Amino acid sequence: MEFTIGLAAAIMGAALAVGLACAGSAIGIGIVGQTAAGVVSEDPDKFGPTLLLQSLPGTQGIYGLLIGFLILQRTGVLGGNIVEMTVHQGFAVLFAALPIAIVGLFSAIAQGKAAAAGVLLIAKRPEELGKGIIYAVMVETYAVLALLMSIMILFNIQF
Repeated sequence: MEFTIGLAAAIMGAALAVGLACAGSAIGIGIVGQTAAGVVSEDPDKFGPTLLLQSLPGTQGIYGLLIGFLILQRTGVLGGNIVEMTVHQGFAVLFAALPIAIVGLFSAIAQGKAAAAGVLLIAKRPEELGKGIIYAVMVETYAVLALLMSIMILFNIQF
């Protein structure tokens, strides 16, 4: 099987899903980490709760990685049995990756900001950790919806 434009487009979709969603997660985790470091410098006992909040924006990167693996598996790149695909099919796979790529990027950053606010909340009122988590998790809803849309599109492309 030779390398085609369709396959290149599909691989580009996998790369975008992973790259953009992971970039968003890295930025979001960094935002929370900066805030958490300040809080922990004043009260080291808050390390555990702040670490929990810091981990939340990392899920978008996991979602992007999942779509990347699914694309590579469906196209046969993983396993070495590459599927013949047209340019149209390859671009369909690329477009299937875009919901989680784009939403993963922006929602992870937004979730990082919400989680950083949660860190500030528990700095003053540690008993309110649950509320801080809920604020951050609300952003996650849209990443999950984007993940589901990417999966639905991807599994409805016929090869």
